Amino acid sequence: MIKKAIEFARTWKLPVAMICGVVLYVILESVTAALGIPAERETAYDVVTHFMQPTLLFAMLTLSFLKIRPRDLRLHRWHVVLLSVQAVLFIVCALAAMACRESYIGRLAFESAMICFVCPTATASAVIVQKLNGSLSGIVTYIVLCNIMVTVLSPVFLPLVEPQNGMTFLTELIMIMRKVFPLLLCPLFLAFAIRYFAPGLMQILLRIRDMAFYLWLVALALAIMVTVRTIIESSIDSGLLACFAAVSLVCCLIQFWVGRRIGRKFFSTQEAENMKCDDAVRCSEITAAQAFGQKNTIFAIWMALVFLNPLTSVVGGFYSIWHNVINAWQLKKQKESK
Repeated sequence: MIKKAIEFARTWKLPVAMICGVVLYVILESVTAALGIPAERETAYDVVTHFMQPTLLFAMLTLSFLKIRPRDLRLHRWHVVLLSVQAVLFIVCALAAMACRESYIGRLAFESAMICFVCPTATASAVIVQKLNGSLSGIVTYIVLCNIMVTVLSPVFLPLVEPQNGMTFLTELIMIMRKVFPLLLCPLFLAFAIRYFAPGLMQILLRIRDMAFYLWLVALALAIMVTVRTIIESSIDSGLLACFAAVSLVCCLIQFWVGRRIGRKFFSTQEAENMKCDDAVRCSEITAAQAFGQKNTIFAIWMALVFLNPLTSVVGGFYSIWHNVINAWQLKKQKESK
């Protein structure tokens, strides 16, 4: 029985991590309710979101970036095409949301789609791409480019969709830059510094097999815990909640599908050679699909709360569930193909 349980956990690592996240939420809520300590409950969530998650992501990204040489970060055709498609989808949804001011549900639906499309690629996608034998350098390059695009493009349309006093292009630009870049660029620069100034330390860290992946599993459990809280504690009726769930699912499926199609058509042979991948098309497919489909849902929740209708913040929570279900399925298929 124990061996079967261990084998199940190894095979279905992502679903197990997601279930652990739900269990953590239930335990925290039960303990704080039984002890009557609501203040400590909020403190616990603050520690998770402002310390534990950023620390885990920082360590995970640093370990992943150690495997990349700076000269491998090159622009490929699929990067340009995917960025263009992402920008167009966001702009179309933004214009549709502006046109639906008389329809409350329609406007919220398009705002939700906006969030799903403009949300930058999850930095954790680098870990999944490695497990699926995609291009690490390709996904990291896209993560950097995508975050730059989102930082510049979002402040142009967000004030038009949901006008707010005191929110200008420059104000939103600075706010998004402060949210996006520290956790992305600092691990990248640290990894490059270790590569050039402490190669011995780099070799020691790289010998720790799958460490970045297991750190990500812990971060995933914490993210699901926060996601469950966001959804359960939202003051939204069931019909609107179902609408948000459906919109996020459709957007998630579209982005994984479109990313795969673009990666297949605009594949890079040189990128595959850098990763020592025999199948250039498959390598590009995997990388582009994760680049477009796996999102930084914590950023999506924050963006909705700060710049759009706060009700749409649950969309980021639902998206977190959908893209991780797809990741779990892909990892299962990858294991079966070996």
